[in-house]
Amino acid sequence: MLKGFRDFVLRGNVVDLAVAVVIGAAFTHVINSLVSDIINPLISAIVGQPNFSYLVATVNGGKITYGNFVNAVIQFIIIAAAIYFFMVVPVQKLLKKFQPQKAEPPKTRPCPQCLSDIPIAATRCSQCGQLVTAAA
Repeated sequence: MLKGFRDFVLRGNVVDLAVAVVIGAAFTHVINSLVSDIINPLISAIVGQPNFSYLVATVNGGKITYGNFVNAVIQFIIIAAAIYFFMVVPVQKLLKKFQPQKAEPPKTRPCPQCLSDIPIAATRCSQCGQLVTAAA
């Protein structure tokens, strides 16, 4: 029973997930600061309000604060863009640099008679008409 728990905890994806949660929590503070200290003042300069929480609709006496939803959508887009451009793109570039590329199998082979390139599955050369054996 404890061996199974140990194997579960020590699997790579569990550790990766734990690291992602910790980094995500720390990254939240950075994004909240970006939104409240930079983006909201820019919105305030353009729209005249520091954020969209002032947008409220009243329906049959009930208040629908759709401005808070707009604020949340803006913050989500900023978080998604920041994660993509500052984490996903650099990690993909690093992986391309350090992981060897897998060689693709050849799609053509030379004709034994005229040496022109013919498809692997061809049984006759399109250039010289020579019968060739199909590649396995």
